[in-house]
Amino acid sequence: MSGVDTRHVPRDSLFLLASLRLDGDAAEHRVKVRNLSAGGMMAEGDVRVERGARLSVDLRNVGWVDGTVAWVQDKRFGIAFAEEIDASRVRAQVASPDAGTPRFTKPASIMPLHGAVDPSRLRKL
Repeated sequence: MSGVDTRHVPRDSLFLLASLRLDGDAAEHRVKVRNLSAGGMMAEGDVRVERGARLSVDLRNVGWVDGTVAWVQDKRFGIAFAEEIDASRVRAQVASPDAGTPRFTKPASIMPLHGAVDPSRLRKL
């Protein structure tokens, strides 16, 4: 963790859940990700951490990222990542974008297949 002030670095406010493991402890804790940047994040949860503690956090679409607790205030704390991440990957959808919406969630009446319905056979209401 460097002594450089990074409060000016752009970060996104969001609400995601992530798993967190403290070094030397196999237990996983669920935390809320309140904001995220390439160099760190703000988390909130019932896990007790101290400034300087080393940990790993499992971020969606990125995986486990090592970091250090930069600050603590009540149930919120800042994590400085050991290496920068691509924060846009965390915000991206989990499923591949070309997967589309599953067929069972699409009402058939919204978009029938082109040419599949003969308008003369439809009943007038």
